Parts: sequence; C-alpha cells; structure tokens
Amino acid sequence: MTAERVRVGLGDRAYDIVVGRDVLASAGREISALTKSRRAFVVTDENVARRHLDALRHALRESGIECAVAILPPGEATKSFAMLEHVTGLMLDANIERGDMVVAIGGGVIGDLSGFAAGVLRRGVDYVQIPTTLLAQVDSSVGGKTAIDTPQGKNLIGLFHQPRLVLSDTGVLDSLPSREIRAGFAEVLKYGLIEDAAFAEWVAMHTQAILTKPGAERRDAIVNACKMKARVVEADEREAGRRTLLNLGHTFAHGIEAAAGYSGRVLHGEAVAVGCGLAFELSERLGLCESGTAAQVRDWYAAAGLPARISDLPDLGATADEFMTMMAQDKKTRGGRIVFVLARGIGKAFVATDVEPQIVERMLGEALAEEQSTQTKA
Repeated sequence: MTAERVRVGLGDRAYDIVVGRDVLASAGREISALTKSRRAFVVTDENVARRHLDALRHALRESGIECAVAILPPGEATKSFAMLEHVTGLMLDANIERGDMVVAIGGGVIGDLSGFAAGVLRRGVDYVQIPTTLLAQVDSSVGGKTAIDTPQGKNLIGLFHQPRLVLSDTGVLDSLPSREIRAGFAEVLKYGLIEDAAFAEWVAMHTQAILTKPGAERRDAIVNACKMKARVVEADEREAGRRTLLNLGHTFAHGIEAAAGYSGRVLHGEAVAVGCGLAFELSERLGLCESGTAAQVRDWYAAAGLPARISDLPDLGATADEFMTMMAQDKKTRGGRIVFVLARGIGKAFVATDVEPQIVERMLGEALAEEQSTQTKA
C-alpha cells in the first residue's frame, strides 16, 4: 500500500503527515529534506526502544544522520517537570543546537514531552513526530500541542510548537496490545461524532477491521482522522474557537484520568470513550439532541470493547463534587465556568459556555451511584 501524505497548511510552518506501512524506514530521507544538520536527538521510552529504536537508528544512519538517544520510563508519569528537566539537560549535554532535529518516537506521552522540550530548548528547536500508537497517530502527534502534567491536572503546562513532519507507520501498530488499539479507536470515532456523521457510521461499520486487521480500513481511518484534524488546526491553530471541538468528551475524560491518578488503570482513550457518552447524555438532558443518541454512541464504543459508562471503569473513588473540582482545572475553563463540548446530534458538536454546574453534578452523581452499585455486586 502506497503511503499517503496529508498536508497541514500553516503557511511557512506547514508540514506533512505521512501515513503508510514501513514509512519508518524512510525517516532519514524525510528528515534530511528538512534540515542540513546531520545530528538528531531521539526521545523514546523503554518499550518502544526495544521494538523500533534500531530501525530508526539504521534509517537515520543511512542518510548520514548521527543521533543521541534518551530512553525514558513508559507511562503518563513521565510527563512531569522532573522528566522535562532531565530530557532538556540531556539535550544540552549532547550540544543540540537550533539547526538540529529532535525526533520523538513513541506514544502521546513521548510526543507531548519531546515537543515541549524541543519548544523550550534554546527558545525553539525543530522536531519530528513518529507516533507508535493508534491514538497518537490520529490525535496527539498532529497539531502542535505539547505539555506535561501537574498535580493540579493534565496538560496544564505546555505550549504550541508544531512539528516539521509526522511519520505514521501503520506497521508499528501490529505489535501493540489490543487494549492500546481500542484506546486509539476511541479518538477515531470521536472525529465522526464531532462533525461527520457519515464517517462515524463508517467507523462503526468497520470497527473490527480497524481493531484487528492491519489493512486498508485501518489506514483509511487514520488518514481521514488526520485530514479532519488538519482542517481544524488550519482554521484555529491555538484553540481560540473551532479547535475546542476536538475536546469532545475530554472535559469528563480529564476528570476521570485525574481520579484514576493518571495511571494505567484507565487509558486516555478509555476515558474519552466514557467522556463522549457523558457529553451526549448531558446534551440529551439539556434537550439539545434526540433521546437515544447517547445510547447509540455508547453502543458504538461498547462494540469496540471500550468502557462506555463510568460503571465500566475500575472504582475511581471520587464523589461528584470531587469530579467537578477536577474538571474545573480543565484548560477550557473560562471565568471559573467549565466549558463543555456538547452536540445537537451525531456529527453536530458545538462549544457550550453556559451549562449549569448543578445539572452536571447531578448527572455525575447518578453515574457514580451506578458505579458503586456495580462494584458492590461484583
């Protein structure tokens, strides 16, 4: 299958997303076209290093690019101030300069941390994203959002720093655990839920092929999700308006992740699946969309083996009031009011700034009561 290129049109900061099997082998050639430097700094984690670091080194060496490497612990805890200091220190020790290239190869954690480090090192060094999870290929590697987590919340310290290139090798997904593929599927379906009902239905129809077969359906799902995100980023790079729509389900999801302690107990995509269900349920309660829409969304996620309700998750041990406090730390909060992405139907999302918190807290209280009932029965 020939690789496909999706252009993110941002003027002199435009870049390509290259999607296809075995595009990792072309990393040296692609990066050489972007810089005259023959030096790179690779950031990865222990799991990805075992599987793909030798192939990347070989590809870079073939084009005469030598690299220093930072291999970090896997997991969300790596997105921290301490690890940011550690990585930027290694970059300085390696004498990485503005003309050199940082290469992030890994999932969203590595991409976010590496992009942030590149953005602050010497006031800005170019970087390339090589995402190795489905979630990162369709979401976090595109659009230039970089960040670390803090005790107050997820992704609250960061900056916008666009990559020079994204290389999405669909072949690297073959080695992913099925749970990680399902987590990425949550974000793929999200794009259809936001603004393209036909795409949402196509994704639902091809769920099993996307999840289990390294073929055309998975590649097409990635390409189409990237095209949608590229259009949104081009129109609103710094999330002043339309780009906020990409956070459908994420206000709830970030509360779930905070309650779970940003641990592997709940993956980001799993939290997004539950969050999207809650967003559509809230939309129904506010009379914005037809009754049964939330059930349809939850059925699609459940068919992919994803949690669809809070009661499907491990016990989070949080009250509705605590959830509201965690959600209030969301980056979209304005004037102390939580901003929600709601919907008037499948593919008809919009930004709401006037949702009464009592309605949300009541809905969460009911969901958590259902969770406690499920845990008691178990």
